[in-house]
Amino acid sequence: MEVEAKVVTVHIIAALVASYLSFLLSTGAIPGLGTNEAMAILVGLVILYIAGQASEKLFGKEEVGGFKGWLWSGIVPFILLWYTFWAMFINLL
Repeated sequence: MEVEAKVVTVHIIAALVASYLSFLLSTGAIPGLGTNEAMAILVGLVILYIAGQASEKLFGKEEVGGFKGWLWSGIVPFILLWYTFWAMFINLL
C-alpha cells in the first residue's frame, strides 16, 4: 500500500474517534461537562494534530510529503469525515 493511502487510513480512524468524542461532548453525554461544542471542536483538532504527528513518525516526514502531503492526505479527509460522522451520530440520537 502506498504511503498516501496509509496516511489517509490513519486519519479516517482518527476522524471516527474524534467524531464520537465530539458527539459525546456536544450532547452532554459526559456528566459534569454539559453541552460544550467548543470543547468538542478543540478535541477534534487535537486528535487531528496527534494523527498527523503519528503518521509522520510511522511513515517518515519525507515520505508523507511535509505539510502539503499532510494537507491533502490527512487534513482534508479528516475534516470531511469528522463533520460527517459527527452529524450522523447527532442525528442517530
